[in-house]
Amino acid sequence: MKRLVDIVTALAGLILLSPLLAGLAVAVRLESPGASLHWSQRVGRRNVIFAMPKFRTMRTGAPDVATHLLPDPQAWITPLGRFLRRTSLDELPQLLSVAKGDMSLVGPRPALFNQDDLVALRIADGVDALRPGLTGWAQINGRDELPIAEKARLDREYLERRSLVFDLKIIAATARLALTGRGVTH
Repeated sequence: MKRLVDIVTALAGLILLSPLLAGLAVAVRLESPGASLHWSQRVGRRNVIFAMPKFRTMRTGAPDVATHLLPDPQAWITPLGRFLRRTSLDELPQLLSVAKGDMSLVGPRPALFNQDDLVALRIADGVDALRPGLTGWAQINGRDELPIAEKARLDREYLERRSLVFDLKIIAATARLALTGRGVTH
């Protein structure tokens, strides 16, 4: 049932949001040189690496590491990128990954391919059996502000509590947070 909801919602979202997606793609291209989309190598279900699309929020040539690991993140993030991150609009292209089956609407956020500490904790807790999500329980409980161990604990809690009702609660909370930008540090 969850997969059917993911497919229908992702396709409807892509259709309904297509004017916004096209406008954002043009805005990203006009602001700085480079492609509109950044394809980030992420760890998916059962630790399979997949390419996850996001609107590009950093200048081209930025190192492919978690933003908090950069010596001066603000030097890399574009002005439009700050807005896209704060509002989570940079994540909308991931509806393609949801439709394809690499991701779900709700689940643990996909780790970067080089976040070995988070991946190891998820494997130990069995969280790697889940499709990563466009949003998740850890996302609405701190986002960028959470230490890795706390993210992993919240991911495990999601695994234990997951249900359609819980997913709907997480989606509603995500919408509220996206409007305020709370929890985004870069």
